[in-house]
Amino acid sequence: MPDALDPGHPGERHSSAMASRLNWLRAGVLGANDGIVSTAGLVVGVAGATSDKGAIFTAGLAGVVSGAVSMGLGEYISVSSQRDSERSQLAQETQELRDLPEQELDELTALYASKGLSQQTARQVAEELTEHDALAAHADAELGIDPQALTNPYQAAAASMVAFTLGALLPLFAILLAPGSARVVVTVVVVLLALALAGTVSSYLGRSRTRVAVARIVLGGAAGLALTYAIGRVFGTAVG
Repeated sequence: MPDALDPGHPGERHSSAMASRLNWLRAGVLGANDGIVSTAGLVVGVAGATSDKGAIFTAGLAGVVSGAVSMGLGEYISVSSQRDSERSQLAQETQELRDLPEQELDELTALYASKGLSQQTARQVAEELTEHDALAAHADAELGIDPQALTNPYQAAAASMVAFTLGALLPLFAILLAPGSARVVVTVVVVLLALALAGTVSSYLGRSRTRVAVARIVLGGAAGLALTYAIGRVFGTAVG
């Protein structure tokens, strides 16, 4: 039997680890993008209403903190729910393997046969994988779950918070460090360049067309910044 069919084969572990790293990297890029866009929109909107650096800093910092907390909490809840669901499915599968071993073996055989293996080969694969690690074999084939690689909600929350914060600090520093007269222009340029980079990385990870991805994210970001600046100008003046 080819080693590739063994779930413990080093090549499969390497592939799984690589896929996991790519997923984390993609999530990081998306988190940073959210931080860039939301914070940039906030500080540019405030800058449209006032030139007071203290007000811009306070609003920007509040946006960074609240956004990071919101992202982290949302990711924690989402991943925790997913993990609870996976654990429940694994517990049910464990019970079925204990109570109905023959039926489960037949089910695993049918799954491999449906993928193109002959009945004899599918049976042999099912028996060998069941002997090696029955739960892992059934979890992979039936549920698409690796019992040893369940996502950690704390790690997911921390990664989301860090990515968002790093992205959010970029427009905040840009608008605070730029000269007063060019504050908004410099921030917009910096943000659009950062979004172009994020779009490029995202397209590479997703194997999509770079120009389309970059154009979509840059145009969307530019529209959002223009809208928030206009709101700041109109309502800031009206309220003032």
